[in-house]
Amino acid sequence: MPSLTSPPSPQLLVGTTPARVHWLELKACPAGVGEARCAMGERLRTWRLPEQVRQDALLILSELVTNAIRHTPSTRILCCAGLTADGLLHLEVHDEDLTVRNLPPRDPSPEDEGGRGLLLVEHFAHEWGAERSALTGGHAVWAAFASDRV
Repeated sequence: MPSLTSPPSPQLLVGTTPARVHWLELKACPAGVGEARCAMGERLRTWRLPEQVRQDALLILSELVTNAIRHTPSTRILCCAGLTADGLLHLEVHDEDLTVRNLPPRDPSPEDEGGRGLLLVEHFAHEWGAERSALTGGHAVWAAFASDRV
């Protein structure tokens, strides 16, 4: 599992037009997950990404937002989706958790009700990681995957 010392995420804003990057600020409450899916789903449709890419991206975004809401003391979170020059769809979720910690390794048993979110991210993403957020001071967890996969 990545730690906060993982390689940094791609720099979405460097040399990228605003039409290829979308930021969303949300209250860190359970309703934020649905708000993130709805707003980012609309943006991904305007970018004309294949349906399966959109579904995968929204699943990943849901997991990252849910983790930020459930496992941090954040009052707000920032979400970002962007299309990078190298053809990747890049997602980020920034929280306000100022603690320094690694993402816990998970090996859930069949009886566990949770603990599979980052395993899903790892399965779907081309690459992913976590680092300190320059925007919130908390964590930034990100995932990137091919934007043209059908």
